[in-house]
Amino acid sequence: MPATHHSSAPPTTSAAGKQSPGRKTGKPAADLHDPGPPRQRPADAPAGPTAVGRIPVLDVRPVVQHGRRPAKAVTGEAFEVSATVFREGHDAVAANVVLRDPEGRPGPWTPMRELAPGTDRWGATVTAGEPGHWTYTVEAWSDPVGTWRHHAQIKIPAGIDTDLVLEEGARLYERAAAGVPEERRRAVLDAVTALRDESRPPAWRLAAALSPEVEAVLTRYPVRDLVTASE
Repeated sequence: MPATHHSSAPPTTSAAGKQSPGRKTGKPAADLHDPGPPRQRPADAPAGPTAVGRIPVLDVRPVVQHGRRPAKAVTGEAFEVSATVFREGHDAVAANVVLRDPEGRPGPWTPMRELAPGTDRWGATVTAGEPGHWTYTVEAWSDPVGTWRHHAQIKIPAGIDTDLVLEEGARLYERAAAGVPEERRRAVLDAVTALRDESRPPAWRLAAALSPEVEAVLTRYPVRDLVTASE
């Protein structure tokens, strides 16, 4: 999930088990409602320090009449959760959705994507799998790996601070590897070794750190700083 370089309206409330208005279907509706205070994130989500308000999360949708009416989806229907997410400065920002079932159990968090470049509007498609009151939370966070990659792809080809940039990347990837399950950690550790391999040209060392295999692992297990959750 690419991060963006560059703001939480309350989610909705509803009554369980009612059909979505205007829908001709025999399936009961899955209702989305105000999740209240942020709950603990899924066990497999990487930990990160929380600083509420550091990265604004605004205009969270779906919402109907500012939450006075329930937002509904038919059971099993995929729908999009979106929010405006941004931060000051040039560091990369990213976001994800945590969807909880009627029992309050969180599912794996779903990465969000920027819906249109430069709009700060992020979205992800999720599915409510059974009738009842569902809740969701949007989490926004600073993406240090995305920030480093952006800078490295500018500085390394230009020969600017090459050794410093490569060592910064190696230390950041070491930090990232600590949050990756052992069975998938090897690709990230190999990238650390490549970044410090002075027998290779800088461009090769950077390419090893940006490989699709490494990107896939760090997309699934990102380094998340300044995590800020919506209401």
